[in-house]
Amino acid sequence: MGCKTLIVTINLDTIAKMSCNPAIGGLAKGHIVKEIDALGGEMAKNIDKTGIQFRRLNTKKGPAVRSSRAQADKKAYQDEMKHVLEKQEHLDIKQVLVEELLVENEQCIGIKSRTQTAYYGDAVILTTGTFLRGLIHIGDVSYSAGRAGESSAEKLSESFLNLGFEIGRLKTGTPPRVNAHTIDVNQMEIQLGDEDPLPFSFSTERITQPQVPCYLTYTNEKTHDVIKENLHRSAMYSGRIVGIGPRYCPSIEDKVVRFADKTEHQVFVEPEELDTDEIYLNGISASLPEDVQVEMVHSIRGLENAEIMRFGYAVEYDFAPATQLQPTLETKTVPGLYFAGQLNGTTAMRKPPHKD
Repeated sequence: MGCKTLIVTINLDTIAKMSCNPAIGGLAKGHIVKEIDALGGEMAKNIDKTGIQFRRLNTKKGPAVRSSRAQADKKAYQDEMKHVLEKQEHLDIKQVLVEELLVENEQCIGIKSRTQTAYYGDAVILTTGTFLRGLIHIGDVSYSAGRAGESSAEKLSESFLNLGFEIGRLKTGTPPRVNAHTIDVNQMEIQLGDEDPLPFSFSTERITQPQVPCYLTYTNEKTHDVIKENLHRSAMYSGRIVGIGPRYCPSIEDKVVRFADKTEHQVFVEPEELDTDEIYLNGISASLPEDVQVEMVHSIRGLENAEIMRFGYAVEYDFAPATQLQPTLETKTVPGLYFAGQLNGTTAMRKPPHKD
């Protein structure tokens, strides 16, 4: 379209960083990736270049419920997206912490940074993710961060309140990551990708990079006992967290409490990158203390000796209820200001680029 555009982010090194599960697509979001591709977006092309396992889901069912999912090489995906943005004409990228919205005559005209530099534009689109007054919880420990090891945006919410927006709190979480050399995949079910992977992008002829297997194991009654005995130490069940969690992505604490009749839950054992030993334990997102996470992981078949490299945590953050938006995602209160992604109460990293 040729519009002069500026992207600002707290840290240029984390553009397109996958905060949680390093995957694209799935039953609920695979079609969104296709829509982005049809509109000229980059996501489908990027995952076709950097995916390390591609699978078609529900192939034995009707066409309406079939979908594509790809496990990404997290670092390769991030680097490729940053490279594409840097090459894009009419697009500037700056490392900036936004602290204030600039409004004139009830119209949003730009932003102001922590260093008091103003940037002006005809439209401002905010995709704040979990960084808006982000607060990480691990057991009874809490600290300000938008993501583990990264600072949060503490002052931008004040602009929202001053402009009359309603602000609430949500929470999400992520599971522990373990060292690949300390797990026993022979005790797990192997999950291979498709022999002839189907690309996401209409412009990709075929997938050429090497594919790797994932694995499946399960929690058990011992795992559930460990969790139930320590629920009072979980940030979510001790009352430390006030934000509401995602309905369709519950923590392992929630699964054990809400589905008490279940004796096991799936744990998908997924590589994060080709050049790292970190393994993502999909299905056991937790805000339990570190010692409890160790005991929980070691109770699972194939993970008895697993070394946790990064502990799971919950993150609580500000959001603005979507009832304050026009169908175009422009705010009703301030023309020229648009909200996208988790700022609206959604729960997935695929949504902001689709909404934009």
